[in-house]
Amino acid sequence: MVILMFKLLWNPWRYEYIKTTTKPNKTCVFCELVKRKDEEAYILYRGKYSYVVLNAYPYNSGHLMIVPYKHIGTFEDLDQETITEMMNLLKKSVRVLREAFTPDGFNIGINIGRAAGAGIPGHIHIHVVPRWVGDANFMAIIASTKTLPLSLNEIYTILREKWKQINSEEALDH
Repeated sequence: MVILMFKLLWNPWRYEYIKTTTKPNKTCVFCELVKRKDEEAYILYRGKYSYVVLNAYPYNSGHLMIVPYKHIGTFEDLDQETITEMMNLLKKSVRVLREAFTPDGFNIGINIGRAAGAGIPGHIHIHVVPRWVGDANFMAIIASTKTLPLSLNEIYTILREKWKQINSEEALDH
């Protein structure tokens, strides 16, 4: 007989997320984020058609999302300008994360619809998750606990500075 023991991890900040998943939202978190100051919302960059933001409930430190301003739930409904900008921001996001944190790889994906795992099914977005060899260690498997070595504020500060640095370098190249 196997008995599994789980250690309880008190994380009250998750309650805000849980509350939003148990009842239908009248507002969209992505549509509301852009109304806030960048530092409050963890927005790293605002483009013409989309923006880059830290995930407030990350799978790993540095987990970013690229979000169109338009409230659209499916990829095929995005216009070409938005798709192009999002792909350019994806490329830059990978570069920023690679230079800031030297990850060993990335998970990049789009979850369309609740059945596919979309936490916000009405507003499409691209996840960019940096990965390191060994980041899925025994803590998540045995202890049902995910460890994140940096706070959102620390990550935001590092990535915002790296984003500015890369923008400056690119401006000099042109």
